[in-house]
Amino acid sequence: MRQLTEVVKHLIIINIVFFIGSNLLTNSGMFDAIRHLSLYYPQSPSFRPYQLVTHLFMHANFTHIAFNMFALFMFGPPLEALLKEKRFLFFYFFSALGAVVLHFIVVYLRIHAIIPEGITQGVDLPAPMLGQLNALINIPMLGASGAIAGVVLAFAMKYPNAELMLIFFPVPIKAKYLVPIMFGIDLYLGISSFSWDNVAHFAHLGGALFGFLLILYWQKFDSDFRIR
Repeated sequence: MRQLTEVVKHLIIINIVFFIGSNLLTNSGMFDAIRHLSLYYPQSPSFRPYQLVTHLFMHANFTHIAFNMFALFMFGPPLEALLKEKRFLFFYFFSALGAVVLHFIVVYLRIHAIIPEGITQGVDLPAPMLGQLNALINIPMLGASGAIAGVVLAFAMKYPNAELMLIFFPVPIKAKYLVPIMFGIDLYLGISSFSWDNVAHFAHLGGALFGFLLILYWQKFDSDFRIR
């Protein structure tokens, strides 16, 4: 616990509380937390503005939250120590905003690739296309992955020669090589849209992109900030 910085510690605690609480409420039948607190596309009848915040603290299962919190634990404290508490927290939520923005843009483009004239004509489409539209509009996104993608990207910018290892590929690889490979895989999977893949890959890329742009902005216009 001594390695944890304050903001990272509190983010991990909040995520764990949300995970336990949402599962207890959902399993008891009192409140479907996954449905109401995850983020839906704005055209979905299930969309609510507060989901723009709550979805960041929701996770689908134990593996999902365990992976995200482990990444935040590993990469968050060095970055928070560099940025300080308030700036790190801003960076975290700005990256999360980028995840939402890019995810929604991609969903919009995919919807209008199916029905360029507009969603109201969807009722005339064949059943497979209606199924695709329903998936795009009514399957929510949830989790802290987009925000954490920004943190991981910034870590690689600050510590490019830090050696990292993947659990399924335990060979040390420098951050400046591994992180671009990871996001390259995200891009490939996001473009491919495999039916078995329910990960919002463009949310990861949006978080990394906004994090990268914010770092560049601070480097250029803030004389007190240096990422390297």
